[in-house]
Amino acid sequence: MPVQHDRPYAGMNFHVDLGLGDGPDAGVSEVVFPEARLQVNEYRNGNDRVLEATKLPTLTRYDNLLLRRGVTGSLAWYQWWDEARNGGDAQRTVAITLLDEQGNPVMRWRFLRARPAAYAPSPMDAAVGDTLFETLEIAFERFEME
Repeated sequence: MPVQHDRPYAGMNFHVDLGLGDGPDAGVSEVVFPEARLQVNEYRNGNDRVLEATKLPTLTRYDNLLLRRGVTGSLAWYQWWDEARNGGDAQRTVAITLLDEQGNPVMRWRFLRARPAAYAPSPMDAAVGDTLFETLEIAFERFEME
């Protein structure tokens, strides 16, 4: 699916599919992608002629995916988090699709075996007229790009 472009795409047109039926519940305003790292162990035989260690990749580690949206009265995010909290099978595949200026998909990130790790609404302040946001932090086991 990746569509190469002569200049970088803007990161403001995207669609988030949480596998929850979405619809109006999918109106995400911010996606914070996680860092992915390979853990590397160093190893050296005692009789090696060189003094440098060999680097061996071992585990892959991911930070959590963060999603933010304005509060609209939908309980979908909270209910998914609540399902995970209560020991239900809350695993889903989360897909984030980058869209071009015409709304066509150009790239997709898929987060496999994803489940909510944290849910938090933003503070309310009577002296400030800011939008009320909710944040969903999602843990996952693997991600793929297509």
